[in-house]
Amino acid sequence: MDFELRSAREKLEREQRERKERAKLKLEREKKAKEAAIKQREAIEASQRVRRLDAIEAQIKADQHMQETLIAGGGIVFEQVFQAVPFQGIGDKIKLPPSCFTELSDQGAFDKGPLYFELSVVDNTDNKKTTHSGVLEFTADDATVGLPPHVWSNLFSMHGLMDVPLVQIRYIRLPKGSYAKLQPDNLGFSDLPNHKAILETILRQHATLSLDDVLSVNYGQVSYKLQVLELKPASSISVLETDIEVDIVSPDIVSDQPNQHVLRPLQFGKSESGTVEEGRYDYYKFVIDEGTVEKVVAGNMKVIVKIDVEKDGADTDLYVSKHPVLFPSLNQHEWSSHDVGSKTLILGSKERALSSGTYSIGVYGFKGTVKYQVSVLVQESIDGAKVGERTLSSSSDVDTVECRNCKHSIPSRSIALHEAYCSRHNVVCNHHGCGIVLRVEEAKNHLHCEKCGQALQPTEMEKHLKVFHEPLTCGCGVVLEKEQMVQHQARDCPLRLIACRFCGDMVEAGNSAADARDRMRGMSEHESTCGSRTAPCDSCGRSVMLKDMDIHQIAVHGKSS
Repeated sequence: MDFELRSAREKLEREQRERKERAKLKLEREKKAKEAAIKQREAIEASQRVRRLDAIEAQIKADQHMQETLIAGGGIVFEQVFQAVPFQGIGDKIKLPPSCFTELSDQGAFDKGPLYFELSVVDNTDNKKTTHSGVLEFTADDATVGLPPHVWSNLFSMHGLMDVPLVQIRYIRLPKGSYAKLQPDNLGFSDLPNHKAILETILRQHATLSLDDVLSVNYGQVSYKLQVLELKPASSISVLETDIEVDIVSPDIVSDQPNQHVLRPLQFGKSESGTVEEGRYDYYKFVIDEGTVEKVVAGNMKVIVKIDVEKDGADTDLYVSKHPVLFPSLNQHEWSSHDVGSKTLILGSKERALSSGTYSIGVYGFKGTVKYQVSVLVQESIDGAKVGERTLSSSSDVDTVECRNCKHSIPSRSIALHEAYCSRHNVVCNHHGCGIVLRVEEAKNHLHCEKCGQALQPTEMEKHLKVFHEPLTCGCGVVLEKEQMVQHQARDCPLRLIACRFCGDMVEAGNSAADARDRMRGMSEHESTCGSRTAPCDSCGRSVMLKDMDIHQIAVHGKSS
């Protein structure tokens, strides 16, 4: 009996403990659930507060951006994102879709003067490149913008290739520029004749300039990159219808590449040493003044350009040109020498192209790495007989007979002895047009080129064929041999440099003028375009195209140019 009561009591106590534990666990679960619900409610409320704050901040930013856009656009709001598409144009003027014309026109943008736009790359980075541009035309496809090479390279130089390049475009008003500081990427730009006038020509193709933009300047086959370091009165300016003071500063870092287009100065009578690798050029420049030219033309002096090669087996070529041809080469030069080893060019009174000015020397590494010394000398001309001096004898004073072997006139009293000696020791070259008399032992070294007939030594034949008869390709696509190529690039090539009769700059001639009347007046493509600019007539003040100014003066004012 006692055992049963004890068992029942223990069972009751055990059940009571279990009920207490279950109740305690339940209370803990309810407490945790309440705490979790409170935390969740607080998190939701915090998230809602953040979203409300973000919305308020975004609205503030949108309002600020709208205000900035209104201020930047002078009350005109235009901001859209387009897919960028490149096109081959010049300058910084872009192509927009026709819908943009309507949107801008409705807001009166065209009444406020030239259109300017701020362009920025759309990406996920904080370092977004920005530049500015004008507008060329409204003919682009919908949702696209056409970018010329200048704008494309400045926008995407830091981004590389993108699958779908997106550009945000915003209408903006820009102040007229008053000052610009530019820095070339390397030496040589200051060697260009009148380089500031060349820059002026380049800037005529632009509507804007932006800080850190890079301008490309092409001069013939040579290209220079100029970075915009400073602008006034703002970091982005308009260059339309304004006078800008331009400073050109020296590059910070000079490239050590051996084929840089840099003209090193030469002084008369002082040689300069150099080393040129095969297939590369070294360039020098020297100046001939008016007094020296007069003496050379009179036959009293001559200008000598000389190269001494220090290494056997290596060889160079020598090219000389007068500015504006800055960098003479195999294709483009005025004078050249292709002798094997050391070589000399003599500019004397017979050179019609000789005049005062700056000349360039191109030393080309034809074979191997060559160490050389180049020099320019001015020497007095020494003729065989002075003016007024009587010669000792002439063919009319002595009875002569023509030698049957060498065809020279020989005194008749010694003709038999001469012919006997001449027939044994001398031979005459039978090549058409040659007829040179050679020693028998020299005849085997006297050869003629099968293509042009020039007389050469055997050691010169290989170089002659390579230089004069291998086809050369001009930058315009024409393929010619060396002599024809030099004439082509001097007279016919659309890439040749000419002095424009209207702007005075050295520019590429281009193709024939599109206008038949301009072609009849001998204008190049550039001159036809450049001459279409108007200027006020000095006599009546009317605006007349530059290319029609002479006709206007004759027809209206009776003045002949």
